[in-house]
Amino acid sequence: MSMTSPRTTAPRRLAVAAACLAIALTGCVQSGRTSHPDNFSGAVACPVEPDPSITTSARIAWQAIPNGDLVVKDLQLLEACMPNADISWVKMNSGGDVIQAFGSNSLDIAQVGSSPAVKAASPPLDKDIRVLWISDVIGQAESLVVKDPAIEDLQGLRGKTIAVPFGSTAHYSLLTLLEQEGLVSDVRVINLAPDAILAAWQRDEIDAAWIWEPTLTQLLEGGHVITSSEESATAGAPTFDLVAGTDDFIGANPEFVRMWTAAQAEGSRLLTEEPDRAAASIAVQLGITPEEAGGLLDGYLYPSAAEQAGPDYFGTADAPGALGGALIGTAEFLEAQGEIDAQAEPAVYQQMPYPDAIEEVSR
Repeated sequence: MSMTSPRTTAPRRLAVAAACLAIALTGCVQSGRTSHPDNFSGAVACPVEPDPSITTSARIAWQAIPNGDLVVKDLQLLEACMPNADISWVKMNSGGDVIQAFGSNSLDIAQVGSSPAVKAASPPLDKDIRVLWISDVIGQAESLVVKDPAIEDLQGLRGKTIAVPFGSTAHYSLLTLLEQEGLVSDVRVINLAPDAILAAWQRDEIDAAWIWEPTLTQLLEGGHVITSSEESATAGAPTFDLVAGTDDFIGANPEFVRMWTAAQAEGSRLLTEEPDRAAASIAVQLGITPEEAGGLLDGYLYPSAAEQAGPDYFGTADAPGALGGALIGTAEFLEAQGEIDAQAEPAVYQQMPYPDAIEEVSR
Protein backbone atom coordinates (compact mmCIF):
# COMPACT_ATOMS: atom_id res chain seq x y z
CA MET A 1 0.00 0.00 0.00
CA SER A 2 1.23 3.48 -0.75
CA MET A 3 -0.29 6.81 0.11
CA THR A 4 -0.72 9.51 -2.50
CA SER A 5 -1.60 13.17 -2.30
CA PRO A 6 -5.09 14.44 -3.23
CA ARG A 7 -3.80 15.34 -6.70
CA THR A 8 -2.84 11.77 -7.58
CA THR A 9 -4.72 8.50 -7.87
CA ALA A 10 -5.21 6.96 -4.44
CA PRO A 11 -4.56 3.21 -4.11
CA ARG A 12 -7.34 0.84 -3.20
CA ARG A 13 -6.30 0.69 0.46
CA LEU A 14 -6.76 4.42 0.63
CA ALA A 15 -10.07 4.24 -1.18
CA VAL A 16 -11.52 4.29 2.27
CA ALA A 17 -11.17 7.74 3.68
CA ALA A 18 -12.71 10.77 5.43
CA ALA A 19 -14.05 12.04 8.71
CA CYS A 20 -15.98 14.52 10.68
CA LEU A 21 -16.30 18.14 11.61
CA ALA A 22 -18.52 21.41 11.60
CA ILE A 23 -18.58 24.74 13.38
CA ALA A 24 -20.16 24.96 16.86
CA LEU A 25 -18.30 24.34 20.08
CA THR A 26 -20.05 22.19 22.66
CA GLY A 27 -17.45 22.18 25.36
CA CYS A 28 -18.83 19.80 27.94
CA VAL A 29 -16.07 18.10 29.90
CA GLN A 30 -16.60 14.41 30.39
CA SER A 31 -14.67 11.43 31.64
CA GLY A 32 -15.56 7.78 31.78
CA ARG A 33 -18.71 6.33 30.33
CA THR A 34 -21.46 8.65 29.20
CA SER A 35 -24.29 6.09 29.28
CA HIS A 36 -25.18 2.47 30.02
CA PRO A 37 -22.75 2.15 32.96
CA ASP A 38 -24.16 -1.31 33.64
CA ASN A 39 -22.31 -2.51 30.54
CA PHE A 40 -18.98 -1.72 32.17
CA SER A 41 -17.18 -4.89 33.24
CA GLY A 42 -14.80 -3.19 35.64
CA ALA A 43 -11.30 -1.77 35.54
CA VAL A 44 -9.39 -2.33 32.30
CA ALA A 45 -5.67 -2.96 32.47
CA CYS A 46 -3.24 -0.67 30.72
CA PRO A 47 -1.76 -2.48 27.67
CA VAL A 48 1.74 -1.53 28.87
CA GLU A 49 3.31 -0.97 32.27
CA PRO A 50 1.46 1.98 33.88
CA ASP A 51 3.52 5.05 34.70
CA PRO A 52 2.37 6.82 37.89
CA SER A 53 5.21 9.32 37.53
CA ILE A 54 3.35 11.12 34.72
CA THR A 55 1.46 14.04 36.26
CA THR A 56 0.69 15.95 33.05
CA SER A 57 -2.50 18.01 32.79
CA ALA A 58 -4.02 17.36 29.36
CA ARG A 59 -7.12 18.78 27.67
CA ILE A 60 -8.21 16.21 25.10
CA ALA A 61 -10.99 16.77 22.56
CA TRP A 62 -13.06 13.87 21.31
CA GLN A 63 -15.70 13.57 18.63
CA ALA A 64 -18.56 11.14 18.10
CA ILE A 65 -16.65 9.12 15.52
CA PRO A 66 -16.60 5.29 15.76
CA ASN A 67 -12.87 4.74 16.08
CA GLY A 68 -10.28 3.73 18.64
CA ASP A 69 -10.31 7.11 20.37
CA LEU A 70 -13.82 6.36 21.65
CA VAL A 71 -12.66 2.94 22.84
CA VAL A 72 -9.76 4.53 24.72
CA LYS A 73 -12.11 7.06 26.30
CA ASP A 74 -14.75 4.51 27.22
CA LEU A 75 -12.35 1.97 28.75
CA GLN A 76 -10.47 4.78 30.52
CA LEU A 77 -7.16 3.47 29.21
CA LEU A 78 -5.38 6.79 29.64
CA GLU A 79 -6.48 6.94 33.25
CA ALA A 80 -5.34 3.34 33.80
CA CYS A 81 -1.96 3.94 32.17
CA MET A 82 -1.31 7.32 33.82
CA PRO A 83 -3.19 7.24 37.14
CA ASN A 84 -1.72 10.53 38.35
CA ALA A 85 -2.26 12.53 35.17
CA ASP A 86 -5.01 15.16 35.08
CA ILE A 87 -7.01 14.34 31.94
CA SER A 88 -10.01 16.38 30.80
CA TRP A 89 -12.14 15.05 27.95
CA VAL A 90 -13.86 17.81 25.97
CA LYS A 91 -16.52 17.01 23.37
CA MET A 92 -16.34 18.73 19.98
CA ASN A 93 -18.93 18.60 17.21
CA SER A 94 -16.51 19.14 14.37
CA GLY A 95 -13.06 19.98 13.09
CA GLY A 96 -14.17 23.56 12.76
CA ASP A 97 -14.66 23.58 16.52
CA VAL A 98 -11.21 22.08 16.99
CA ILE A 99 -9.60 24.75 14.81
CA GLN A 100 -11.20 27.45 16.95
CA ALA A 101 -10.11 25.74 20.16
CA PHE A 102 -6.53 25.34 18.96
CA GLY A 103 -6.62 28.99 17.94
CA SER A 104 -7.62 30.03 21.47
CA ASN A 105 -5.05 27.68 23.06
CA SER A 106 -7.78 25.83 24.93
CA LEU A 107 -6.80 22.30 23.78
CA ASP A 108 -3.68 20.16 23.91
CA ILE A 109 -4.72 17.11 21.86
CA ALA A 110 -7.76 16.71 19.60
CA GLN A 111 -9.50 14.35 17.23
CA VAL A 112 -9.62 16.23 13.94
CA GLY A 113 -9.99 15.50 10.25
CA SER A 114 -7.12 15.91 7.83
CA SER A 115 -8.62 18.97 6.14
CA PRO A 116 -9.19 20.93 9.37
CA ALA A 117 -5.71 19.97 10.58
CA VAL A 118 -4.23 21.43 7.41
CA LYS A 119 -6.37 24.56 7.77
CA ALA A 120 -5.14 25.07 11.32
CA ALA A 121 -1.53 24.87 10.15
CA SER A 122 -2.12 27.27 7.23
CA PRO A 123 -2.30 31.08 7.12
CA PRO A 124 -3.73 33.01 8.81
CA LEU A 125 -3.87 30.68 11.83
CA ASP A 126 -0.39 29.20 11.34
CA LYS A 127 -0.79 26.96 14.38
CA ASP A 128 2.16 24.79 15.31
CA ILE A 129 0.40 21.42 15.49
CA ARG A 130 1.66 17.90 14.95
CA VAL A 131 -0.26 14.82 13.85
CA LEU A 132 0.11 12.10 16.47
CA TRP A 133 -2.10 9.28 15.17
CA ILE A 134 -4.39 8.19 12.35
CA SER A 135 -7.59 7.09 14.05
CA ASP A 136 -9.11 5.87 10.81
CA VAL A 137 -9.13 6.11 7.06
CA ILE A 138 -12.75 6.55 6.03
CA GLY A 139 -14.76 5.39 3.06
CA GLN A 140 -18.51 4.81 3.00
CA ALA A 141 -18.83 5.94 6.60
CA GLU A 142 -19.08 9.46 5.22
CA SER A 143 -21.53 9.80 2.35
CA LEU A 144 -23.70 12.10 0.27
CA VAL A 145 -27.36 11.43 1.03
CA VAL A 146 -30.07 12.68 -1.33
CA LYS A 147 -33.77 13.01 -0.56
CA ASP A 148 -35.29 12.76 -4.06
CA PRO A 149 -35.39 9.08 -5.09
CA ALA A 150 -35.16 10.10 -8.75
CA ILE A 151 -31.65 11.55 -8.29
CA GLU A 152 -29.08 8.85 -8.89
CA ASP A 153 -25.83 10.77 -9.33
CA LEU A 154 -24.17 14.14 -8.78
CA GLN A 155 -25.38 15.52 -12.09
CA GLY A 156 -28.93 15.17 -10.80
CA LEU A 157 -28.16 17.75 -8.12
CA ARG A 158 -27.88 20.71 -10.51
CA GLY A 159 -29.75 23.64 -8.98
CA LYS A 160 -30.11 21.83 -5.64
CA THR A 161 -28.95 22.73 -2.12
CA ILE A 162 -26.34 20.55 -0.43
CA ALA A 163 -25.48 20.92 3.24
CA VAL A 164 -22.09 20.03 4.72
CA PRO A 165 -20.06 21.17 7.72
CA PHE A 166 -17.58 23.65 6.24
CA GLY A 167 -13.94 23.09 7.03
CA SER A 168 -14.49 19.35 7.42
CA THR A 169 -13.13 16.42 5.49
CA ALA A 170 -16.70 15.91 4.27
CA HIS A 171 -16.53 19.38 2.74
CA TYR A 172 -13.20 18.50 1.13
CA SER A 173 -14.59 15.29 -0.33
CA LEU A 174 -17.70 17.05 -1.63
CA LEU A 175 -15.70 19.82 -3.33
CA THR A 176 -13.39 17.25 -4.89
CA LEU A 177 -16.24 15.47 -6.67
CA LEU A 178 -18.15 18.65 -7.55
CA GLU A 179 -15.02 19.97 -9.22
CA GLN A 180 -14.48 16.69 -11.03
CA GLU A 181 -18.08 16.76 -12.32
CA GLY A 182 -17.96 20.47 -13.26
CA LEU A 183 -20.73 21.29 -10.81
CA VAL A 184 -19.10 23.78 -8.45
CA SER A 185 -21.11 26.73 -9.80
CA ASP A 186 -24.30 24.74 -10.45
CA VAL A 187 -25.21 23.70 -6.92
CA ARG A 188 -25.73 25.63 -3.69
CA VAL A 189 -23.46 24.38 -0.90
CA ILE A 190 -24.33 25.64 2.58
CA ASN A 191 -22.56 25.31 5.91
CA LEU A 192 -24.47 23.42 8.62
CA ALA A 193 -23.38 21.47 11.69
CA PRO A 194 -24.55 17.83 11.90
CA ASP A 195 -27.50 18.52 14.20
CA ALA A 196 -28.55 21.49 12.05
CA ILE A 197 -28.34 19.28 8.94
CA LEU A 198 -30.85 16.87 10.47
CA ALA A 199 -33.22 19.69 11.36
CA ALA A 200 -32.93 21.28 7.88
CA TRP A 201 -33.54 17.87 6.28
CA GLN A 202 -36.68 17.33 8.32
CA ARG A 203 -37.96 20.80 7.33
CA ASP A 204 -37.24 20.11 3.62
CA GLU A 205 -34.80 23.04 3.50
CA ILE A 206 -32.03 21.04 1.83
CA ASP A 207 -31.96 18.48 -0.95
CA ALA A 208 -28.84 16.59 0.06
CA ALA A 209 -26.11 16.43 2.70
CA TRP A 210 -22.61 14.98 2.91
CA ILE A 211 -22.34 13.77 6.48
CA TRP A 212 -21.14 11.06 8.87
CA GLU A 213 -22.65 8.99 11.65
CA PRO A 214 -24.90 9.14 13.53
CA THR A 215 -26.59 11.78 11.34
CA LEU A 216 -25.95 9.65 8.24
CA THR A 217 -28.17 6.82 9.45
CA GLN A 218 -30.89 9.29 10.48
CA LEU A 219 -30.96 10.83 6.99
CA LEU A 220 -31.09 7.41 5.36
CA GLU A 221 -34.54 6.90 6.86
CA GLY A 222 -35.78 9.29 4.16
CA GLY A 223 -33.00 9.32 1.60
CA HIS A 224 -30.36 7.31 -0.23
CA VAL A 225 -26.60 7.47 -0.83
CA ILE A 226 -25.33 8.45 -4.27
CA THR A 227 -21.60 8.69 -3.49
CA SER A 228 -19.17 8.57 -0.59
CA SER A 229 -15.68 9.40 0.56
CA GLU A 230 -14.56 6.09 -0.90
CA GLU A 231 -15.22 7.56 -4.34
CA SER A 232 -13.51 10.87 -3.51
CA ALA A 233 -10.47 8.92 -2.33
CA THR A 234 -10.43 7.04 -5.62
CA ALA A 235 -10.59 10.43 -7.32
CA GLY A 236 -7.35 11.31 -5.55
CA ALA A 237 -8.56 12.93 -2.32
CA PRO A 238 -8.03 10.52 0.59
CA THR A 239 -9.03 11.91 3.95
CA PHE A 240 -8.45 10.75 7.50
CA ASP A 241 -9.56 11.14 11.06
CA LEU A 242 -6.38 12.22 12.78
CA VAL A 243 -5.40 13.13 16.29
CA ALA A 244 -3.27 16.26 16.50
CA GLY A 245 -1.55 18.04 19.35
CA THR A 246 0.13 21.37 19.83
CA ASP A 247 3.86 21.39 19.28
CA ASP A 248 4.40 23.02 22.67
CA PHE A 249 2.45 20.31 24.51
CA ILE A 250 4.16 17.46 22.67
CA GLY A 251 7.62 18.91 23.23
CA ALA A 252 7.00 19.40 26.94
CA ASN A 253 5.34 16.01 27.56
CA PRO A 254 7.05 13.25 25.53
CA GLU A 255 6.33 10.54 28.12
CA PHE A 256 2.64 11.41 28.20
CA VAL A 257 2.52 11.30 24.39
CA ARG A 258 4.27 7.92 24.34
CA MET A 259 1.78 6.45 26.82
CA TRP A 260 -1.14 8.10 25.02
CA THR A 261 0.05 6.47 21.79
CA ALA A 262 0.25 3.05 23.44
CA ALA A 263 -3.37 3.45 24.55
CA GLN A 264 -4.45 4.47 21.04
CA ALA A 265 -2.66 1.44 19.61
CA GLU A 266 -4.67 -0.75 21.96
CA GLY A 267 -7.89 0.93 20.84
CA SER A 268 -7.10 0.20 17.20
CA ARG A 269 -6.09 -3.37 18.06
CA LEU A 270 -9.43 -3.98 19.74
CA LEU A 271 -11.27 -2.65 16.70
CA THR A 272 -9.56 -5.10 14.36
CA GLU A 273 -8.96 -8.12 16.63
CA GLU A 274 -11.86 -7.89 19.10
CA PRO A 275 -14.51 -5.90 17.21
CA ASP A 276 -17.40 -7.00 19.43
CA ARG A 277 -15.64 -5.68 22.51
CA ALA A 278 -14.76 -2.44 20.75
CA ALA A 279 -18.31 -2.08 19.45
CA ALA A 280 -19.63 -2.36 23.01
CA SER A 281 -17.51 0.65 24.00
CA ILE A 282 -18.48 2.65 20.94
CA ALA A 283 -22.14 1.85 21.58
CA VAL A 284 -21.88 3.27 25.09
CA GLN A 285 -20.19 6.46 23.93
CA LEU A 286 -22.60 7.06 21.03
CA GLY A 287 -25.74 5.96 22.86
CA ILE A 288 -26.62 3.22 20.39
CA THR A 289 -26.80 -0.58 20.50
CA PRO A 290 -23.67 -2.73 20.11
CA GLU A 291 -25.20 -4.15 16.93
CA GLU A 292 -25.59 -0.65 15.50
CA ALA A 293 -22.07 0.24 16.55
CA GLY A 294 -20.67 -2.88 14.90
CA GLY A 295 -22.35 -1.89 11.65
CA LEU A 296 -20.57 1.46 11.68
CA LEU A 297 -17.11 -0.10 11.68
CA ASP A 298 -17.34 -1.41 8.12
CA GLY A 299 -16.93 2.06 6.61
CA TYR A 300 -13.48 2.61 8.10
CA LEU A 301 -9.94 1.26 8.00
CA TYR A 302 -8.08 1.26 11.33
CA PRO A 303 -4.29 1.14 10.78
CA SER A 304 -2.24 -0.50 13.53
CA ALA A 305 0.76 1.13 15.17
CA ALA A 306 3.08 -1.04 13.07
CA GLU A 307 1.32 0.01 9.87
CA GLN A 308 1.40 3.65 10.87
CA ALA A 309 5.11 3.44 11.54
CA GLY A 310 5.64 2.23 7.96
CA PRO A 311 6.34 4.28 4.84
CA ASP A 312 2.68 4.52 3.82
CA TYR A 313 1.86 6.71 6.80
CA PHE A 314 4.23 8.27 9.37
CA GLY A 315 7.45 6.46 8.60
CA THR A 316 10.27 7.30 11.00
CA ALA A 317 12.19 10.42 11.97
CA ASP A 318 14.97 9.34 9.60
CA ALA A 319 12.68 8.16 6.80
CA PRO A 320 9.40 10.14 6.76
CA GLY A 321 6.35 8.38 5.34
CA ALA A 322 3.76 9.47 2.81
CA LEU A 323 1.38 11.21 5.21
CA GLY A 324 3.21 14.53 4.93
CA GLY A 325 2.83 14.46 1.16
CA ALA A 326 -0.90 13.81 1.48
CA LEU A 327 -1.22 16.84 3.76
CA ILE A 328 0.63 18.96 1.21
CA GLY A 329 -1.83 17.82 -1.46
CA THR A 330 -4.72 18.68 0.84
CA ALA A 331 -3.32 22.21 1.29
CA GLU A 332 -3.03 22.63 -2.49
CA PHE A 333 -6.66 21.67 -2.92
CA LEU A 334 -7.92 23.86 -0.08
CA GLU A 335 -6.12 26.89 -1.48
CA ALA A 336 -7.52 26.25 -4.95
CA GLN A 337 -11.01 26.15 -3.46
CA GLY A 338 -10.49 29.31 -1.41
CA GLU A 339 -10.76 27.38 1.85
CA ILE A 340 -7.43 28.78 3.09
CA ASP A 341 -5.93 32.19 2.38
CA ALA A 342 -2.63 30.70 1.27
CA GLN A 343 -0.48 27.64 1.73
CA ALA A 344 2.26 27.49 4.29
CA GLU A 345 5.67 26.35 3.10
CA PRO A 346 5.56 22.68 2.06
CA ALA A 347 7.94 21.84 4.90
CA VAL A 348 5.24 22.86 7.40
CA TYR A 349 2.90 20.10 6.21
CA GLN A 350 5.69 17.62 5.61
CA GLN A 351 6.78 18.01 9.22
CA MET A 352 3.31 17.81 10.76
CA PRO A 353 3.42 14.01 11.28
CA TYR A 354 5.11 13.17 14.60
CA PRO A 355 6.58 9.67 14.18
CA ASP A 356 8.63 9.37 17.38
CA ALA A 357 6.04 7.88 19.74
CA ILE A 358 4.52 5.62 17.09
CA GLU A 359 7.96 4.30 16.17
CA GLU A 360 8.69 3.49 19.81
CA VAL A 361 5.29 1.92 20.57
CA SER A 362 5.34 -0.24 17.43
CA ARG A 363 8.58 -1.99 18.35
